[in-house]
Amino acid sequence: MKTSTIFALGVASVIAAPVAVALPSTAGVVSVADFMPTDGKADVADAIQRVIDAHPNRTIWFPDGTYLVSRPICTPADPRRSVDLRLSNYAVLKAAPGWTNTEAMVRLGGIHPANNIRLVGSCYSFTGGVIDGSGVAKGISIDSGRETKVRDVSMKFVSLGLHIKKGANNNSSDCDISDVNIVGNRGKGSIGVLIDACDNTLANMRIADVQIGVKLTRSAGGNLMRNLHPLYTNPMDQYDGSAGFVDDAFNNSYDRCYSDHFSTGFLFGSTAGTTVMDACIVFWYAPSKGHRHTAIKCAGKLRVQIANMQIGFRGTEAINTVLDIGEKGGSGYLRDPRINARLLRKDDTAYRDYLRGVIHSP
Repeated sequence: MKTSTIFALGVASVIAAPVAVALPSTAGVVSVADFMPTDGKADVADAIQRVIDAHPNRTIWFPDGTYLVSRPICTPADPRRSVDLRLSNYAVLKAAPGWTNTEAMVRLGGIHPANNIRLVGSCYSFTGGVIDGSGVAKGISIDSGRETKVRDVSMKFVSLGLHIKKGANNNSSDCDISDVNIVGNRGKGSIGVLIDACDNTLANMRIADVQIGVKLTRSAGGNLMRNLHPLYTNPMDQYDGSAGFVDDAFNNSYDRCYSDHFSTGFLFGSTAGTTVMDACIVFWYAPSKGHRHTAIKCAGKLRVQIANMQIGFRGTEAINTVLDIGEKGGSGYLRDPRINARLLRKDDTAYRDYLRGVIHSP
């Protein structure tokens, strides 16, 4: 380290000279700012795609600015062609006016599909920045590849935030999603996260302005959701069809997930198989008069093993239901829930057949 010495009042002080910090453009990464404007005035979709295609196995950096795109940006899943996209916290990919494409704004593994975990380049990520769907576009999809990561991303005004499509490895995607915030477009049918694939891990997510927080289709088994928190903020004319979590799959796990003010907290379809829930929360911040508040709903039998759940009904103006079962039976149970028993209706008794332990009531 270079130092300089200053003598003051006969005492020598050693002060370290400023250390130069390498900027992304000089640190071995490719900066898109060297190839296109970043002021959001011109469509740069083709320019971004050219940078991706021309720089295989490189980290591509998006500095602060706005990047207007009129069509999806696709990254390769082939490890020999893959790229790692990294955005500054204030770099915004924004859907251009007139966006009509039905695919997501960013399609990870959207070109050159592959199923490989052994070649260098098989593991890559989309990190940081903001995805702005302009009220109509979908945010990010994972189309192919294995062990793809999406992290530290903020999505705004999207019709669908994150879509994990069917995985390349016999429907297994093995994706890791963390610290992603999603704000939808408040439209009917809007979804925060849609999962069609198996074996993914999602953690630390906040979701708002959607009708459905997280949806797992019939083919989406073996997924782990940890600390996902969808909040209902859509218009009330969409309320009765709203749900924090919809699961039609099997062998999924929910750890401390939190459905906040949706009509139904956790909705399990008729094809849903054994699922585990631990310390999850369903809460309503106000009573929705004339509407139904349901903590757990199953279209078929209860096959969900539920432990230590907190169910926070607010008042009695809404129709409060702990458990709505489509067909009696099943291997599931409700163990040691925390419920304000004074807010339960006398005719809400279905949950008692599945109760293990006791109700902990304040």
